[in-house]
Amino acid sequence: MKLSGAAKASYGLGAVGKDMVYMLSATYVLYYFQDIMGVSAAAMGVILMVARVFDAFNDPIMGAVVAKTKTKWGKFRPWLLIGTLTNAVVLALMFTAPPTLTPSGMIAYAAVTYILWGVTYTMMDIPYWSMIPAFTEGGKEREGLTTLARSCAGVGSALITIVTVMSVSALGKFFGAAGISDREIERIGFSYFSIIVAVLFILFTVICCINVKEKSTVEMKTATIREMFRALIQNDQAMAVVVAIVIVNCSIYITSNLVIYFFKYDFGGTGWKGDYTLFSTFGGGMQILAMMLLYPFLRRFFTSMQIYFVSTGMAICGYISLLILASTSMNNVFLLFIPAFFIFSANGMLAVITTVFLANTVDYGDFKNNRRDESVIFSMQTFVVKLASGVSALIASVALQVLALSNDTEEGATLVDYSAGVSLAQKMGLRMWMTIIPIAGLVFAIFWFKNKYILTDEKLQEISVKLVERKTSEIEQGNNN
Repeated sequence: MKLSGAAKASYGLGAVGKDMVYMLSATYVLYYFQDIMGVSAAAMGVILMVARVFDAFNDPIMGAVVAKTKTKWGKFRPWLLIGTLTNAVVLALMFTAPPTLTPSGMIAYAAVTYILWGVTYTMMDIPYWSMIPAFTEGGKEREGLTTLARSCAGVGSALITIVTVMSVSALGKFFGAAGISDREIERIGFSYFSIIVAVLFILFTVICCINVKEKSTVEMKTATIREMFRALIQNDQAMAVVVAIVIVNCSIYITSNLVIYFFKYDFGGTGWKGDYTLFSTFGGGMQILAMMLLYPFLRRFFTSMQIYFVSTGMAICGYISLLILASTSMNNVFLLFIPAFFIFSANGMLAVITTVFLANTVDYGDFKNNRRDESVIFSMQTFVVKLASGVSALIASVALQVLALSNDTEEGATLVDYSAGVSLAQKMGLRMWMTIIPIAGLVFAIFWFKNKYILTDEKLQEISVKLVERKTSEIEQGNNN
């Protein structure tokens, strides 16, 4: 029995809520605790790095727990609901830090809530993606649902990127007292905004759990950390792709962590929030369009490897143009759409391409080692993306610590040009940190991939033919015996 339209829509709605929560945390937790609550950038860098690395290692553990779960509601939906409820509560608590805490108390609060957020998010993220085989027939239906969910996740991320800053400001002004500072407006606004997102998250997940039924009990294969590292050691092409994913994602995430500081303290003006929203709206739209339209279009004319080099080249061009434009006296946000087009489009295509490359290494591993490691290889993708997120957060935090950027508004100041109090040296440092380091990383990724990755379309076809021949030979030998 094929999936109903309601089931597909409900599953997609679950992805929207899930990635709304993820993007709110991934993009704004550093800004919230460092710039608004006053936690030192160095402390936040350590917290984010440790938490993300711990979370990456926690994924296989949660996978094993879900795999062993047996209830009358299935093995996936109970954890999906439990994880959502607990994560929503922790999200609201994380963005509602008591302002009366001491500096050391605030650091402890940030560390505990962020680590708990990561643990509870894993509780629902693992079963969400792992449950697809339990309610789909396979083939085109499964592939179509996965594509739908990934697209809906992109919509959830884009929504948060677009609406957060302006919504936080509006909510803070509505619920805050008259005459409070801009910092206090943001503190109150983030608290109410996180509660709204948490409620929507729970609502979307409940709809998903009600309308998506597990048709059968399926075996869920989970990969241990030991299996991941063994697969990397034995599969040189998987190693090549994993290193590329880490470097590319680190480069992109450094900029995504720092871009809000660029608009607030460099591009500046009292209307920086509106400019940041316009920039994010355009960039988020380009990223989604690149994933859904630009990559499939280019794939008709170029190989995946060629598109990889084109994409990394586009990102480098985007960063160079961003550095050049930022270093001028221009104050027109629409000019920044030029680097945004190149950077965000490249990011969207690279997200698709690296997933394709990782899938290709499964056949290569089968050919080389006579063993297919699908579950191990794809568990590795989540692991390395989270690892890259932690490393990039640490690098961005070091930049903020060195540059000494902070929100120092006085009580009653609600329309502030923060860039006026920032020196040219600080501005140039921020510009270079968010462009030069990513450029260096992407250049390395180009040469690394060019020298290490050998799975061209021709090579993959050759491997595919040899695998068929080997399987045919094994069947014939079995029949003869």
